[in-house]
Amino acid sequence: MMSLLRNFNISTMQISCRLVSNYVSRMRHLLELKEDDEVCRKALRSGAFLLFHNFCPLLQRSENKYTAPFVTASELNRILQKLKQKEKYMEESVLIGCTANHVAQFALDLGRIEKAKAESVLKGTFVDLRKAFFLLDGKDAPLLSQAQGLLRWHSTHLYCSQTGRPTQKNVSGSKRVCSTEEIIYYPQMSPVIIVLVSDGAQCLLARQESFPPGMYSALAGFCDIGETVEESVQREVAEEVGLEVSSFEYSASQHWPFPNNSLMIACHALVHPGQNKIDLNPIELEDARWFDAKVIAEALKRKRMPTQKEMGDVPFWIPPPWAVAHQLIKEWNQRQQPC
Repeated sequence: MMSLLRNFNISTMQISCRLVSNYVSRMRHLLELKEDDEVCRKALRSGAFLLFHNFCPLLQRSENKYTAPFVTASELNRILQKLKQKEKYMEESVLIGCTANHVAQFALDLGRIEKAKAESVLKGTFVDLRKAFFLLDGKDAPLLSQAQGLLRWHSTHLYCSQTGRPTQKNVSGSKRVCSTEEIIYYPQMSPVIIVLVSDGAQCLLARQESFPPGMYSALAGFCDIGETVEESVQREVAEEVGLEVSSFEYSASQHWPFPNNSLMIACHALVHPGQNKIDLNPIELEDARWFDAKVIAEALKRKRMPTQKEMGDVPFWIPPPWAVAHQLIKEWNQRQQPC
């Protein structure tokens, strides 16, 4: 028995070492691709590509399931030829990752091509990213989020803010350079807190006018310059619903491409006992309510956005499972269950 346990432990350690080694190897390869233009240019010829049109990802549908397909470099070359575009168009792509086998992954926006013509050749549909997030399962969301965020950042940093001159993207898209002054710009994210407020027995969810009909989520807002995360949580809750936070707990973080590359810092917060009367700020929110665990449990069972026909029977719904807001709500609900 002891021999079997020793063999099991050794095997487990070997698997763990292989996983760690592969991760380190992958990160080192990605770093080389980001910094070495020639290495990245060579990787373009054997890479895989996610395709967008004006920041809308390409989706394909099969048997009522949507996917965001990767296109190989050779397939992309044939597609560009059909669309009467030069092969050099590929260099407008941005690096977004690489597989365990070191196949580089890129994102390319085909916005200069007529949308209907591109969709016909690609046998798919370019879908607004917000809508795409509700059509896809969670595994596709992070890479699409990263890809769109990076493509959008490059589109808004075409000129140097100090000299006014054009900037140039390096091959991987990890930076832009103003060659006249050798000023380098790197993609950045804005920190945003997203907080699920609770009074112990209920949690508070709110909606903005821009949300899809019936959807409620946790409170969220940008961190001001000079603020800590704790201060941002306290201020946002006070501003939006007129409540004072007594304690808070960090949960997780997530990249969010809206409105323009945000880092969502997710937290749980408690309000002072007996001080749970909502004083809604109508400039910030359309509505905010307290929900008990039973209602939240029902909402968590809904796997998709309700159709227009179903809306009358569904009191409200929450963001999809891969969203960090959903994870906050799920964590809170699990804590309400008896041990």
